[in-house]
Amino acid sequence: MNIEGLDYNTQRERLLLPEYGREIQSMVDHAVTLESREERQRCAETIVTIMERMFPHSGEAGDHRQKLWDHLALMSNFQLDIDWPCDVSQAAKITTRPEPMEYPMKDIPVRHYGYMIFELFDKLKTMEPGPERDELARATANHMKRNLFQWSHGSSDDQKVIADMARFTDGVIQLDPKTFVFEKINEREFTEKRKKKK
Repeated sequence: MNIEGLDYNTQRERLLLPEYGREIQSMVDHAVTLESREERQRCAETIVTIMERMFPHSGEAGDHRQKLWDHLALMSNFQLDIDWPCDVSQAAKITTRPEPMEYPMKDIPVRHYGYMIFELFDKLKTMEPGPERDELARATANHMKRNLFQWSHGSSDDQKVIADMARFTDGVIQLDPKTFVFEKINEREFTEKRKKKK
Protein backbone atom coordinates (compact mmCIF):
# COMPACT_ATOMS: atom_id res chain seq x y z
CA MET A 1 0.00 0.00 0.00
CA ASN A 2 1.55 3.27 -1.11
CA ILE A 3 -0.10 6.37 0.35
CA GLU A 4 1.35 9.72 -0.62
CA GLY A 5 2.85 11.56 2.33
CA LEU A 6 3.26 8.46 4.52
CA ASP A 7 6.79 7.26 5.12
CA TYR A 8 7.20 3.90 6.83
CA ASN A 9 10.34 2.77 8.63
CA THR A 10 10.27 -0.44 6.60
CA GLN A 11 10.79 1.65 3.46
CA ARG A 12 13.67 3.64 4.92
CA GLU A 13 17.35 2.77 5.16
CA ARG A 14 18.19 0.37 8.00
CA LEU A 15 19.69 2.03 11.08
CA LEU A 16 23.12 0.86 12.21
CA LEU A 17 22.40 1.68 15.87
CA PRO A 18 18.59 1.67 16.20
CA GLU A 19 18.67 2.40 19.94
CA TYR A 20 19.33 6.07 19.14
CA GLY A 21 16.47 6.35 16.69
CA ARG A 22 16.08 7.91 13.30
CA GLU A 23 16.21 11.51 14.56
CA ILE A 24 19.75 11.13 15.93
CA GLN A 25 20.79 9.43 12.68
CA SER A 26 19.35 12.41 10.77
CA MET A 27 21.36 14.80 12.95
CA VAL A 28 24.54 12.81 12.27
CA ASP A 29 23.82 12.80 8.52
CA HIS A 30 23.30 16.58 8.68
CA ALA A 31 26.56 17.08 10.64
CA VAL A 32 28.52 15.26 7.93
CA THR A 33 27.22 17.69 5.27
CA LEU A 34 28.20 20.88 7.16
CA GLU A 35 31.01 22.74 5.42
CA SER A 36 32.61 24.54 8.38
CA ARG A 37 34.81 22.39 10.62
CA GLU A 38 33.87 24.47 13.67
CA GLU A 39 30.18 23.98 12.91
CA ARG A 40 30.68 20.23 12.47
CA GLN A 41 32.56 20.10 15.79
CA ARG A 42 29.82 21.99 17.62
CA CYS A 43 27.14 19.84 16.03
CA ALA A 44 28.96 16.58 16.94
CA GLU A 45 29.36 17.66 20.57
CA THR A 46 25.65 18.55 20.73
CA ILE A 47 24.70 15.17 19.28
CA VAL A 48 26.85 13.35 21.85
CA THR A 49 25.23 15.39 24.65
CA ILE A 50 21.76 14.39 23.39
CA MET A 51 22.85 10.74 23.13
CA GLU A 52 24.10 10.93 26.71
CA ARG A 53 20.76 12.30 27.92
CA MET A 54 18.94 9.44 26.21
CA PHE A 55 20.71 6.91 28.45
CA PRO A 56 21.58 8.75 31.70
CA HIS A 57 21.99 5.54 33.74
CA SER A 58 24.91 4.49 31.51
CA GLY A 59 26.95 7.49 32.68
CA GLU A 60 28.21 5.52 35.67
CA ALA A 61 30.41 3.36 33.44
CA GLY A 62 33.98 4.66 33.14
CA ASP A 63 34.17 4.35 29.37
CA HIS A 64 30.75 5.90 28.72
CA ARG A 65 31.98 9.00 26.82
CA GLN A 66 34.34 6.89 24.72
CA LYS A 67 31.42 4.62 23.80
CA LEU A 68 29.26 7.58 22.73
CA TRP A 69 31.99 8.97 20.48
CA ASP A 70 32.54 5.50 19.03
CA HIS A 71 28.82 5.29 18.27
CA LEU A 72 28.91 8.70 16.61
CA ALA A 73 31.82 7.59 14.42
CA LEU A 74 29.91 4.45 13.43
CA MET A 75 26.70 6.34 12.68
CA SER A 76 28.62 8.76 10.48
CA ASN A 77 30.36 5.84 8.76
CA PHE A 78 33.64 7.50 9.82
CA GLN A 79 32.88 10.38 7.42
CA LEU A 80 32.61 13.07 10.11
CA ASP A 81 35.71 15.28 9.83
CA ILE A 82 36.15 16.72 13.33
CA ASP A 83 38.69 16.83 16.15
CA TRP A 84 37.69 13.66 17.98
CA PRO A 85 38.19 14.04 21.76
CA CYS A 86 39.18 10.37 21.98
CA ASP A 87 40.49 7.63 19.72
CA VAL A 88 37.63 6.15 17.63
CA SER A 89 39.78 3.94 15.43
CA GLN A 90 38.61 0.81 17.26
CA ALA A 91 34.88 1.69 17.00
CA ALA A 92 34.29 -0.73 14.14
CA LYS A 93 34.89 -3.62 16.55
CA ILE A 94 31.53 -2.84 18.18
CA THR A 95 29.58 -3.99 15.14
CA THR A 96 31.59 -7.12 14.42
CA ARG A 97 29.80 -10.28 15.49
CA PRO A 98 31.67 -12.76 17.63
CA GLU A 99 32.49 -16.15 16.19
CA PRO A 100 29.84 -18.73 17.09
CA MET A 101 30.83 -20.92 19.98
CA GLU A 102 31.09 -24.61 19.37
CA TYR A 103 28.57 -26.50 21.46
CA PRO A 104 30.18 -29.47 23.20
CA MET A 105 28.18 -32.51 22.09
CA LYS A 106 28.78 -35.24 24.63
CA ASP A 107 27.39 -38.70 24.04
CA ILE A 108 25.24 -39.68 27.04
CA PRO A 109 22.58 -42.41 27.23
CA VAL A 110 19.76 -40.18 28.52
CA ARG A 111 19.87 -36.44 28.00
CA HIS A 112 17.37 -35.39 30.68
CA TYR A 113 19.89 -36.05 33.47
CA GLY A 114 22.63 -34.03 31.80
CA TYR A 115 26.32 -34.68 31.25
CA MET A 116 27.41 -33.62 34.74
CA ILE A 117 25.27 -36.33 36.37
CA PHE A 118 27.12 -38.91 34.28
CA GLU A 119 30.41 -37.49 35.56
CA LEU A 120 29.06 -38.02 39.07
CA PHE A 121 28.17 -41.62 38.20
CA ASP A 122 31.78 -42.19 37.13
CA LYS A 123 32.99 -40.62 40.39
CA LEU A 124 30.62 -42.76 42.47
CA LYS A 125 31.89 -45.93 40.75
CA THR A 126 35.46 -45.27 41.92
CA MET A 127 34.80 -43.98 45.45
CA GLU A 128 35.42 -46.07 48.55
CA PRO A 129 32.25 -46.98 50.51
CA GLY A 130 31.61 -44.58 53.37
CA PRO A 131 29.71 -41.46 54.44
CA GLU A 132 31.24 -39.29 51.70
CA ARG A 133 30.07 -41.64 48.93
CA ASP A 134 26.66 -42.00 50.61
CA GLU A 135 26.25 -38.22 50.73
CA LEU A 136 27.27 -37.83 47.07
CA ALA A 137 24.85 -40.62 46.08
CA ARG A 138 22.04 -38.90 48.02
CA ALA A 139 22.73 -35.51 46.38
CA THR A 140 23.00 -37.11 42.92
CA ALA A 141 19.73 -39.04 43.33
CA ASN A 142 17.89 -35.90 44.43
CA HIS A 143 19.27 -33.95 41.51
CA MET A 144 18.26 -36.76 39.13
CA LYS A 145 14.73 -36.61 40.52
CA ARG A 146 14.56 -32.83 40.01
CA ASN A 147 15.81 -33.19 36.43
CA LEU A 148 13.32 -35.97 35.72
CA PHE A 149 10.52 -33.89 37.25
CA GLN A 150 11.45 -30.90 35.12
CA TRP A 151 11.81 -32.79 31.84
CA SER A 152 8.72 -34.96 32.26
CA HIS A 153 6.53 -31.90 32.98
CA GLY A 154 5.72 -32.56 36.60
CA SER A 155 5.96 -36.31 37.02
CA SER A 156 8.87 -38.22 38.44
CA ASP A 157 9.15 -41.79 39.63
CA ASP A 158 11.33 -42.64 42.62
CA GLN A 159 11.72 -46.21 41.38
CA LYS A 160 13.01 -44.98 38.00
CA VAL A 161 15.62 -42.78 39.68
CA ILE A 162 16.76 -45.65 41.92
CA ALA A 163 16.92 -48.05 38.95
CA ASP A 164 18.81 -45.52 36.79
CA MET A 165 21.27 -44.87 39.61
CA ALA A 166 22.05 -48.61 39.86
CA ARG A 167 22.17 -48.99 36.07
CA PHE A 168 24.51 -46.09 35.32
CA THR A 169 26.86 -46.83 38.25
CA ASP A 170 27.15 -50.45 37.07
CA GLY A 171 25.41 -51.65 40.22
CA VAL A 172 27.86 -49.97 42.61
CA ILE A 173 25.18 -47.71 44.11
CA GLN A 174 22.09 -49.60 45.21
CA LEU A 175 19.60 -47.29 46.95
CA ASP A 176 17.03 -49.06 49.11
CA PRO A 177 13.55 -47.77 48.15
CA LYS A 178 12.26 -48.64 51.65
CA THR A 179 14.81 -46.55 53.54
CA PHE A 180 16.00 -43.90 51.07
CA VAL A 181 14.02 -40.66 51.39
CA PHE A 182 14.06 -38.16 48.51
CA GLU A 183 13.92 -34.44 49.18
CA LYS A 184 10.51 -32.90 48.56
CA ILE A 185 10.30 -31.08 45.23
CA ASN A 186 8.85 -27.59 45.28
CA GLU A 187 6.40 -27.90 42.37
CA ARG A 188 5.56 -24.19 42.48
CA GLU A 189 9.18 -23.28 41.68
CA PHE A 190 9.09 -25.33 38.46
CA THR A 191 5.64 -24.09 37.34
CA GLU A 192 6.72 -20.46 37.90
CA LYS A 193 9.86 -21.03 35.80
CA ARG A 194 7.74 -22.48 32.99
CA LYS A 195 5.34 -19.50 33.13
CA LYS A 196 8.26 -17.05 32.92
CA LYS A 197 9.65 -18.86 29.86
CA LYS A 198 6.31 -18.51 28.07
